[in-house]
Amino acid sequence: MKRLFGYALIAWLALTSLPATAQDQLKIVASFSILGDMVRQVAGSLASVTTIVGPDADAHVYTPSTNDAKAVANANLIFVNGLGFETWSDTLIKTSGTKAKVFAATKGISPLRVEGEIDPHAWNALPNGVVYVANIADGLSIADPKNAAVYKANAKAYSARLMALHNRAIAELKKLPKGSRTVVTAHDAFGYLAKSYDLNFLAPVGIDTDAEPSAKALAKLIKHLKKVGAGALFVENITSPVLIRQISRETGIKIGGRLFSDALSERGGPATSYERMFEHNLDTLLAALRKSS
Repeated sequence: MKRLFGYALIAWLALTSLPATAQDQLKIVASFSILGDMVRQVAGSLASVTTIVGPDADAHVYTPSTNDAKAVANANLIFVNGLGFETWSDTLIKTSGTKAKVFAATKGISPLRVEGEIDPHAWNALPNGVVYVANIADGLSIADPKNAAVYKANAKAYSARLMALHNRAIAELKKLPKGSRTVVTAHDAFGYLAKSYDLNFLAPVGIDTDAEPSAKALAKLIKHLKKVGAGALFVENITSPVLIRQISRETGIKIGGRLFSDALSERGGPATSYERMFEHNLDTLLAALRKSS
């Protein structure tokens, strides 16, 4: 009897580990590339994930297409960041006529504010990333309860990797002297990273890339940097490097590289997943800030 039970258990495990067919897969839409990767990590082969705003694209200024509306209409499940990040998502979801359940990945996260506005870039701190993962697993389990154990197991393993990377970031960044902890980026997307890892991020543009800095604000930032300095300047993958190059020319502070803030890189780039994005940003920051110390 024990042997028969053992054979049955092995057969059941083999069946449950088989990749899902296209017909069996959940159809999921994620609002932007970073969130799409997180969903894929938790869902594995049990879901087909479509991302609205793709790699190296700016969700702040995105205009949805007809194909986006079709994807949303046909979805079983939709994940958005929330916190006001996707200003276009409510209209897209409503006009598509979709019956899909919508989940905000930032549920339970205490938002930061920048000049009175909610900062939506919560993923840039890995403990928040773990909250995203838990919310994704919950959403998948509600939509597909028979595979809830698989989603929970995937989320547990994924969260463990993220927390290991978080601990590495804390250990490496705390070695930097106080004078090397200030950096400048094109827009204010790294507030959560700054708070979690004791860094100081400055930017000529606020949380929305669609904004333009006033001449007065830019002059004030340049004057401040000439006086107190900064560890390095960084361009971003989704914004023009013009402002950062101007600040570099006028202050003499070097550009330390490129950071990925709101989107992953295209295939073949250094940030094709959420984990790789954070690793790239961490290594780029460390390399530049160590030189300045």
